[in-house]
Amino acid sequence: MKKAGKIIIGVFSTILMLLAFGVAYLTLAEYKPEEIEEVQVEGNTGKEIVLENGLSIVTYNIGYGANDKNADFFLDGGKDVLGASKEAVEANMKGNLQLLRELGAEVVMIQEADRNSKRSYKVDEINILEKEFSGEMSGAYSRNYLCSYVPYPLPVTTGRVDSGLVTLNSYQVAEAKRYRLPCPFTWPTRVCQLKRGLLVERLPVAGSDKEVIIVNVHLEAYDSGEGKKEQTKVLTELLLTEYEKGNYVIAGGDFNQYLPGADLEKYPITNKDYYVPGQVEADMLPEDWSYAVDNAVPSTRLLNEPYNPESGNTQYYILDGFILSPNVKVKGVRTIDSGFMYSDHNPVYMEVVFE
Repeated sequence: MKKAGKIIIGVFSTILMLLAFGVAYLTLAEYKPEEIEEVQVEGNTGKEIVLENGLSIVTYNIGYGANDKNADFFLDGGKDVLGASKEAVEANMKGNLQLLRELGAEVVMIQEADRNSKRSYKVDEINILEKEFSGEMSGAYSRNYLCSYVPYPLPVTTGRVDSGLVTLNSYQVAEAKRYRLPCPFTWPTRVCQLKRGLLVERLPVAGSDKEVIIVNVHLEAYDSGEGKKEQTKVLTELLLTEYEKGNYVIAGGDFNQYLPGADLEKYPITNKDYYVPGQVEADMLPEDWSYAVDNAVPSTRLLNEPYNPESGNTQYYILDGFILSPNVKVKGVRTIDSGFMYSDHNPVYMEVVFE
């Protein structure tokens, strides 16, 4: 019995040592971006924006090529951790490219693009996007998530993740930077969590010293709500600062919150045990700022089960859209009904005019 007890103690001691080593390693290797970082722009074009021509822009969270119509997700009440297969991820990326080609927007803002990540079978989605539009649009990648090993959920585990934002642009980018957002998590949970940031591009305007500011946004999802509020505050301050300079400001992406104008009655929360988004208050910005959302089609779905529009458990949201400074006006905005074929989000397409 004494020998058996020693063996059990030895096993537990070894497990504790391995856990301690793992936590120590992940802590030392934790991704800690600077407050502001330069972002490399690949394939920059020389074409400047002509204000009289307006601008077309699309935002699309591609769900790292894995969250297609057949997917669910463990944090949304489902069970999946990884994409179905490498072939499925590649097929979804092909479908995403087709959607973007058909829309033909001059600026494309992508969220949740992976490279060298276990969950998407190491498919380099950033390279796929940039290669597809090479010679037509520049590409800039800003990291939102980098962890050498995410050790949950057991037994599958998320593993290595390298993921973030991609902005494709038909116009000249004078400068691209990443602005750090507050991380709402504390140690040790923080070491394996996203470290979100804003991808900000400055586009010169022909015949003017002003710029068009494009802000690619993906705010916090699975926090208590305070994280999203703090991140929204940072975003707001940036937008106001740029507008005060006389610039034209467009922020778009996955806000993981309802923007003002979203129809909550059309897409009500049917089960509060699942994900319940927060809401961006209408007075977050001065009243002459505007929000562009399309209520005709939901922009995202809950990943509690594979997509089934006939299921009573299917939950829809309006979480993707745009924020516009007073000198930018919406000409039209529409969410593309893709049937959630390739992602748990639908693309949102917008045309604007400048004043």
